[in-house]
Amino acid sequence: MQVGTEFPPQTFRVTRADLVRYAGASGDFNPIHWSDRRASAVGLPGVIAHGMLTMGLAGQAVACWVGGTASIVEYSTRFANPVVVPDDDKGTEVVVAGVVKKVLDDGLVQIDVTATCQGEKVLGAAKAIVRPHA
Repeated sequence: MQVGTEFPPQTFRVTRADLVRYAGASGDFNPIHWSDRRASAVGLPGVIAHGMLTMGLAGQAVACWVGGTASIVEYSTRFANPVVVPDDDKGTEVVVAGVVKKVLDDGLVQIDVTATCQGEKVLGAAKAIVRPHA
């Protein structure tokens, strides 16, 4: 992997059904992830995906690019904007892209990750430190 190498974008569809499944798996049943009324009451534009679900989708993209989760040494991000999930069968899409930012002295590689939804950045300062495959 060389500095400037771009990874093909990956698109993940997120539906309300996915939010229900994620809530069950994570134990996070906050009503902002399933109730339009509750989400609106706290000033959100609608039901939003769990931040950790969004982070996980981006991590899944990184794992795909580098040959599996065992190659990921470190992964971090900030949540920039919510992923609003409409109450329909189509849901929304999160698009994840990445580029090699630098090769570190120890041979590890830093990948800067971009995640967007409806053209808006949803993760900020997302980066992964990975061990390139031999």
